Amino acid sequence: MENLSAILYLIAAVLFILALKGLSSPASALRGNLYGMIGMLIAVATTLLIMDKPVLALIASAIVAGGAIGAWKAKTVQMTGMPELVAAMHSLVGLSAVLIAVAAIFHSGVEHTQVQKVELFIGAFIGAITFTASVIAYGKLSGRFGSKAVNFKGQHLLNLLLAVAMVGFGVVYFLSDSQAAFLTMLAIALALGVTLIIPIGGADMPVVVSMLNSYSGWAAAGIGFTLNNPVLIIAGACVGASGAILSYIMCKAMNRSIVAVLLGGFGAETAAGGGAGDGGPKNHKSGSAEDAAFLMANADSVIIVPGYGLAVSRAQHALQEFAEILHQKGVNVRYAIHPVAGRMPGHMNVLLAEAEVPYEQVQEMEEINSDFSNTDVVLVIGANDVVNPAAQKDKTSPIYGMPILDAHKSRSVIVVKRSMNAGYAGLDNELFYMDKTMMVFGDAKKVVEELLRGVEQL
Repeated sequence: MENLSAILYLIAAVLFILALKGLSSPASALRGNLYGMIGMLIAVATTLLIMDKPVLALIASAIVAGGAIGAWKAKTVQMTGMPELVAAMHSLVGLSAVLIAVAAIFHSGVEHTQVQKVELFIGAFIGAITFTASVIAYGKLSGRFGSKAVNFKGQHLLNLLLAVAMVGFGVVYFLSDSQAAFLTMLAIALALGVTLIIPIGGADMPVVVSMLNSYSGWAAAGIGFTLNNPVLIIAGACVGASGAILSYIMCKAMNRSIVAVLLGGFGAETAAGGGAGDGGPKNHKSGSAEDAAFLMANADSVIIVPGYGLAVSRAQHALQEFAEILHQKGVNVRYAIHPVAGRMPGHMNVLLAEAEVPYEQVQEMEEINSDFSNTDVVLVIGANDVVNPAAQKDKTSPIYGMPILDAHKSRSVIVVKRSMNAGYAGLDNELFYMDKTMMVFGDAKKVVEELLRGVEQL
């Protein structure tokens, strides 16, 4: 039985790795999800097989209840709600790690080795921080807690004191097996999760979601050591490592420091800094959807830059139809995706995949940025900060140094927005005031539908 379980766990682990590889591209994401589900089924079945007197009724009821809630949520969640749903899922992973650790500590008649105590401590405090941090991230992303950064004097000192106290009570538990010390350590870790995230503004939440994904993986891996479960260790390590790599990529895309993310207070500089465009009212050019449709129908090349506004209005399907008609008229249409467009990593990719946009038309910032200078028209829908030239030109701007999509280098720009209000980072965008830019105001879905009708009539 031991050899069989080892082989089955190995198969499950390989499937988890293949799942991560599949999820690296929209074209293979469906296959990757399938690998992950099969791997999880094998892992759960193997665990039940080797368990000593499992309470099958309780386990089955939990699986059925969780599966039903998950299926319902998957069917009802809107694309705009995906970021907070992901944050909520991370919180559950962290909470699971905490509950498993508490159960192990209070399990009577079990002596933990010194190594297991360290594993319990690490898995539990990472899980606790992940849980409360994810709850705060969920609240910020959903608007329940407000998206603004909460800053106060001495917050970094407070975080340091909480971290030291957490480690101190962990050492007490390690030396004395004190359950009270362990619970105190957990309580401090829960508080630390809150104080680390509240100073982070909503505009920086994509990196936070990615970082919490990494935390949840390491928490699972730590508890895997405690349970002596190799597949949990492997899966947790894969999630933790991939989340950390993605966070690094996201930080590069936002010109942020990964150390600042880990220590908390990340984003405070943006909240405190000045913004571009503080010199009073500026003039901008506006036009109709018909004008924009005529301009794009007569262009040789069009690049579409989607943003969160596209997701809010659920305009992706109408946009795909519009792009398809342009393509039929001989226009070279492509989509440019910034790494932090939307509210979470890959948000725009998933949005466009849902509308069945051909994968070859969707290109990342690094591969398409050099093409903007040779593009006739750039259509910006619901994006703001990721096309703000201040990131390249204004050294006083909080986003200075952040890589952006070079939409301002194209021959003409069409921007679809509800109003001239600033974006999620609270900064004005000088792209909107350039002579080459035409603003088309209105709900993104309605404007795209008008663009569609306008092109059809040409």
